[in-house]
Amino acid sequence: MEKNILILTGSPRNGGNTDKLANAFITGAQQAGHMTVKFTTADKHIKGCIDCQTCFSRDSACSIPDDFAKLAPLLEQADMVVFATPMYWFTFPAQLKAAIDKFYSFLIGKRPWKVKECALLVCGGGTDLKTYDGFVKSYKTMADFLNWKDSGVIIVPGLHDKDEILKTDGLKRAETFGKSIL
Repeated sequence: MEKNILILTGSPRNGGNTDKLANAFITGAQQAGHMTVKFTTADKHIKGCIDCQTCFSRDSACSIPDDFAKLAPLLEQADMVVFATPMYWFTFPAQLKAAIDKFYSFLIGKRPWKVKECALLVCGGGTDLKTYDGFVKSYKTMADFLNWKDSGVIIVPGLHDKDEILKTDGLKRAETFGKSIL
């Protein structure tokens, strides 16, 4: 069954390790017959949620005008959300976190969304996989809260420089993962 997969990227480094990881997943998912949309949060202007409780009360998901207005319709159409991101201080970078925080608008606005599953593709400088535990726990807690099925997590550790992912099996794992989505 074809799925509409939304890939949210969090890296401000265009063409970097995270971007390559997301693109590898997209290649696999498209080969499996899925539709993909990549939304790069780092080049958007998304303000943090201020809990004003006026979500969807005007012409967009958030009453504060910003680029979340471009993301909300994509979220409404998606069957799956994939977070492709670097780890910044043991969690999501601020650019992606601001977008995630505004998922709240769907709860407050009582808006249905089709999303039923999610995945996490994360890379970072830390080589000890334990340093990713908090990040993965945060992601899984979010998935549980939203009743989304966690379809999997790929961690590619030890990456600092722009093309270091090319020296790992991370891109192959991400592409294989994309192909495996049912």
